Amino acid sequence: MTAGGSSSAPAAPAAVRAAELLAPEHRDAGAAWPADGYLDLIGEDTNADAAADDEVPGTGITQALMNTRIVPTIYERWWRPSLARVAKGVTGPGMAEEVRIARLLMGLSRGDTVLDVACGPGNFSREFARDAGEQGLVVGLDGSRTMLERGAEELREDPEISNLALVRADATGLPFADGGFDGVCCFAALHLFADPHAALDEMTRVLRPGGRIALMASVRRQLTLPPLVPLIEKTSGMRLFESADLTDALAERGYAEIHQRLAGMVQFVGGRLAAEG
Repeated sequence: MTAGGSSSAPAAPAAVRAAELLAPEHRDAGAAWPADGYLDLIGEDTNADAAADDEVPGTGITQALMNTRIVPTIYERWWRPSLARVAKGVTGPGMAEEVRIARLLMGLSRGDTVLDVACGPGNFSREFARDAGEQGLVVGLDGSRTMLERGAEELREDPEISNLALVRADATGLPFADGGFDGVCCFAALHLFADPHAALDEMTRVLRPGGRIALMASVRRQLTLPPLVPLIEKTSGMRLFESADLTDALAERGYAEIHQRLAGMVQFVGGRLAAEG
C-alpha cells in the first residue's frame, strides 16, 4: 500500500499530512505549517528583503539568480523552457515530455506520496499533485524564498489542488523522517548543489523501500570540449556529470532497475530502491 492509503474518506489538509512526515526535531515547527503559504525551516525571518544570511549556500550565478524576484516570475513560462531547450538540443524533450518522464521514472500513481526536491515555483509539483489525486500528497521543497512565494501564489490561484504543501529547506539535510515517500523527483537542480552526493543520500533516506527516484541533471558528452568544462562549471556553478556518475551513484545506494536517457547535455536517470528483505 502506498503512503497515501486506500481509504475513500476525505484526506486531511496537505499541510497537516506533510507535517506528519517531518523528522521529530521539526515537528513543532511543522505544527505551524501554513495552508496557503510555505513552511520555512531555514530561517525564521521570512522577509524576502532581509539580508540573506540564512540562504542555502550557492554554487554560482545560476543558483544566485533563483533567489531574485525576477526569475521566479518568468521561470515557468520562459526561463526554464528556454535554458532546457539549449541544454537538451532542438530534438530533446519539451517541458510536457519532461513531466511525463518524471512520472514514468517514479511510477507515479494515485495515492502516492511524492517529494519534489528543488521544486522552484512548483510547476512540476502541481502536475504531480493532480496525478496523485486527493488521497495522495506532494511536498515541494526548495531553498529559495522567492521561488516558494511564487509557488504559493500559484497554489492559491488553483483551488482544485488541495494535496500540495511547500517547504523551504536544504536538499542536503532534508527535514523528513526516514522512508516517508513513495517517489522523489529532482529535476534540473542536482548539478547546482554544492554536494550532490549528500543530496542523493538524503533523497534515498526519505524513500520507502521499493520507492523510486527521478533525476534530471547535466551530463558531459563528446560535444562538450574538455577544456571548456572547468570554465562552464566555474562561471555558471553548474557541475557537468560524467555519463556514468549518477547511474553508478544510484547502484551504490541500493537502487535497481536503473534507467538513463541522454539528450544533449542533459540526462534523465531513475531507479527503484531495493525492498526490505
